[in-house]
Order: sequence, then C-alpha cells, then structure tokens
Amino acid sequence: MRDLGARDSGLLIRAGFQSRVPSPQPLVLMRTTILALLLATTAPGQDEFRLYTEHPRLFLTPQRLRLLKRERDRESMRWRQFDLLVRAAAEMPEPGFALALHYAVTGDAAIGKKAVDWALGPGTDLRQLALVYDWCQPLLSPAQSKALETKLRKLAALKTGPDLPAARDRILALIATADDTHAEENPLREMVQGWWRTQIAPKLADGRVMVPLDQVFALCEILHATRDNLKIDLREDAPSYFRELPTYQVLANYPAPLSAPENEYRIPVYRGSGQPDLDRAALSRAAGLSTVAYDNNALESQYLQGWLIQDRFMLQGIFGAPYEFLWANPYQPGLSYFQLPVFFHDQHSGALFLRSNWEDDAVWFGIYAGEAQIFREGRVTVLNSKVNPGQSPKVPLGPKAEGIQVGDASVLVGRSPMQFAMEGGRVLVVSLKPRSKYVVETDDEEMSEFETDGAGTLVLEYPGDWAAGVRIQEVLHGSDGTEVGVAASGLEPRTVASGGGRAIRGAADVSTR
Repeated sequence: MRDLGARDSGLLIRAGFQSRVPSPQPLVLMRTTILALLLATTAPGQDEFRLYTEHPRLFLTPQRLRLLKRERDRESMRWRQFDLLVRAAAEMPEPGFALALHYAVTGDAAIGKKAVDWALGPGTDLRQLALVYDWCQPLLSPAQSKALETKLRKLAALKTGPDLPAARDRILALIATADDTHAEENPLREMVQGWWRTQIAPKLADGRVMVPLDQVFALCEILHATRDNLKIDLREDAPSYFRELPTYQVLANYPAPLSAPENEYRIPVYRGSGQPDLDRAALSRAAGLSTVAYDNNALESQYLQGWLIQDRFMLQGIFGAPYEFLWANPYQPGLSYFQLPVFFHDQHSGALFLRSNWEDDAVWFGIYAGEAQIFREGRVTVLNSKVNPGQSPKVPLGPKAEGIQVGDASVLVGRSPMQFAMEGGRVLVVSLKPRSKYVVETDDEEMSEFETDGAGTLVLEYPGDWAAGVRIQEVLHGSDGTEVGVAASGLEPRTVASGGGRAIRGAADVSTR
C-alpha cells in the first residue's frame, strides 16, 4: 500500500461594385487573379499540409495571445506568479518554454534573449526548442535562425518513436520551421495520414487503447498545433473517444488532494506502489486546461472546467506555473462537476473508475492499465496485478464472494463459478477473463449471458430494491462448438427476464453513466 495522506491537507471573395465599366486590361488581370486563387484552393474535403501561417504558430493564436496580455495588464494571480518566478531567475525545469512564453507576452527582449541563448547552447529538448524558434523569431538574427533551424531538424530526425510525446515533438518542430520551400508538407502528411489515421485513431475509435494519463497532454498539444495551422480537427477520426475524454480526465483522479508547499494537487491514477509524481500531476491538470481551451462550448468541457478552476489547485511551482498561465481561462464559466455521474466505464479497453460521492474523502475504485485499485482514507491498495486470460486471481475466495462497497455499488473479485448475495444497484465483477462470455443467474430470473470487457469486468445493474442471490459461470464450448452447461444463445450479449419482468444490464450495455 502507498500512503497519499502523509502530505495531504485534507483547444465569396467579394468584388467591390463599380458603376463605370472597367477597361479590358484590369478585367483580364482580375480574371487571372481569381483563376489563380481558384486553382490554388484545395478541393473540398481534401486536407492541406502546407503552412501559410505567420509566427507565432504554436498555441499562441491571436485570441489566446490577447487573453494572456489581458491577464498581464490585469496583473492576475496567474500572471503575477509566473512573472515573479521568471524575473527572480528561478531555476525553471523548462527554461526555453518559460522564458519564450514570457517574452511573447511582454516583448521583454532581455528575457527573450535568455531563451535564445538556452536554445542555441545547452538546450536539447525538441519541444522547447521549437517553441523558442517560433515565439522568439523577432529576436533571431539570420545566422541564429539558421543555426537553430539546423539543430531542430537534426534532433527531429532522431525522434523516431511512435509514442505520442515523440510524435508531438516532431510535429511542433515541422510546424515551427516551415518556410517557403514547404519541406514540411510530406512529413506532416505522413504524420496525419500515416501515423494518426492509420496507427492511432482507429485504436482509439474502437477502444483497443486508452491514451495513458501521462501522455494526454502531448495529445492535446498535437490537437491544437494541427488545427491552428492545418485546419484539421483530429478528433473527427475518433469522436466517441474525445467525447468521453473530459469525463475520463475528471474521474481518473484519486479523491483526496495532496498538499505541497506551492499548491494542492489532484493526483491522477498510476500503476504500482510508488509515491505520486507531482510533475505528472501538473501535466494532467495542464491537459485538462488545454482540453477546455480546445472546445470550451462542449458540455463535457464545461464540467471539466468546473473541476479545474478552483484556485487551490492553481499551479504555482517552477514547473507548473508556465502551463497554468498559458492554458487557464478564468473567464470561462464551468458547470458543477457534482452533476457528473460518479461512474466511468469504457467497455472496449476496460478502463473503469467509480467514486462513492464527489467529496474529498470519497471511496474510489479504478481499473487502470489492467490494475485494480481501491482508494479510501488517504491510501491506495492494489487489489490485483494484471490478470492474464485464463489465470485465476491471486485473491483467496471462500465459497461465497464478498464485495467491497463503493457508495451504492459493490465490487467483487471474480472467479468461475462464483456466487454472492446482492441488494440491488451496480455490481462490478472484476478479474474475469477479458472479452469472454459468462452466464449470470439471479434468483427468480432466467439465465442471462454477458461478455466481459477488455479488462475482464462484468458490470451488472439491478433495480435498487432488488435483493437476491447471484451465480456466475463461464460459458464453455464443446469440441463441436456447442455451448456446454448453459442454454444456447446468440453471439450478442442478451438479457432474458422473467417473474416480475425486472431486467439486469451487463457490461456490453453500459458505457459512461
């Protein structure tokens, strides 16, 4: 067990009308110009991978830059903290990012030159180098610009990994260094069409993968950079995933905040028994703020904003303060997250999070990357490691399984066969075989067949006043393919109810509720 309580304080061309008939020569020129524009226009539905945007291209859209300068003029809390750290020469963990951002907002050449010196000198972080190159363009001499561009291209050639942070770094470098030669066109086309639409988006769309929490921020930066410069919304390739992402970003946190000298942190779930990583927690918050900034009109984003905007979680440390200033929008209203469901479940990947309520002392249960955990009284207990298909969970079970209560729901570690008594509500049976069929028999009801999710969980929903015994057994198949030991059924999970007509719902019927 690990203790979180030790430090716990509780994104017609119009021609002017002229009454006189123009001379033939201007008419020819006008027609030629219009024809050239039409020929240069991309066909409808066809993506354009050449850049025509001016610096700054990365994240600092005109609208966002106006917001940041307004925050500076108002001397808001976020600006004062960020400005204090920069002007006090604090040892920022990401100096290129922090100093370049401060220069972009203030125009302070002395600060900007520090960012340039870092980039031309010891800096090797491709993402930060791209930001310095993009945001500090007015300060770069032709020789400095060429030297930094060369450095960026060399480092980008080494970033060959398929993971989201590596892809993000390459995309930012390509966008930052794009010029009139349009050398960025083919690599960006490959990143969008070859990498994103072929390797990543299909897996997100069908639930084969969920982006790890420590990579969601990289995904958000990719979304902003591509939409701001290529006018491509990558969410359209996996709409259901991105629709549920804000809820995932809320419920995938342990209930109790962790107090640090600079501010309080929400701690996102993580595997294993180590101590929380506060930089990871800061990036998780930055990912949430960036998600809201990308689509602040979406209902889910407004709940996420309500979760994020509390001042006690404002990032004030040397790592988090630049992110807080860049992405937070204190003028954006948020909805109360107390109205959100306390349950998140992705049927395909098996990611699942459940809270007893929205208070900081709530009991929380989660399945993240195949690991089941329970959080209560400031402590996280790992209930099981990832169970391989066909492997029995390493948890002693008597003849009847006993559940862990999380609010109105019960969590049980499964086996086949198993039996238990329930008193209505939601029942989670975990650590069964992934994507396998099980027959569920409830007292006074006919048998029903369900399929477990990608992590081996059955989610059963009963009316709140229904007290009964439940028996679960895996569906077995004979050598001829017929089902053994249960009534034959179709391939799809189904529910057969009798008696009073009260139906139960299985995992295949449940998503986010």
